[in-house]
Amino acid sequence: QVQLVESGGRLVQAGDSLRLSCTASGRGGSSNIMAWFRQAPGKERTFVAALNRETGSEYYADSVKGRFTISRDNGKNTVYLQMSVLKPEDTALYFCAGDEKRTFRYDHFTAGVYNLWGQGTQVTVSS
Repeated sequence: QVQLVESGGRLVQAGDSLRLSCTASGRGGSSNIMAWFRQAPGKERTFVAALNRETGSEYYADSVKGRFTISRDNGKNTVYLQMSVLKPEDTALYFCAGDEKRTFRYDHFTAGVYNLWGQGTQVTVSS
């Protein structure tokens, strides 16, 4: 069974940069669509960024375009989220998610389509 493990979250100041990692381990097929979602206290889990591991195509929420970059290292089964110019509103629990479909679809912007999730890593941005 494949598991996703996120790491890298911590307390930072506004304007700082931070890189999150998501590593897949265990037996089973790999997820081709890998995504990052985030959830602030009392709010819904929202899309941040996604990557098609086969094509390298990237997708971003408007709120993070130009500040966040998703990338992968297929040899390490790891997906990264490089975050820069962090803002207090970026504070949330960040989750990594995976889906085996080969093509990114519109519903990949929503959490319900993903069948594999990590436990989350907390990012807190102080003002």
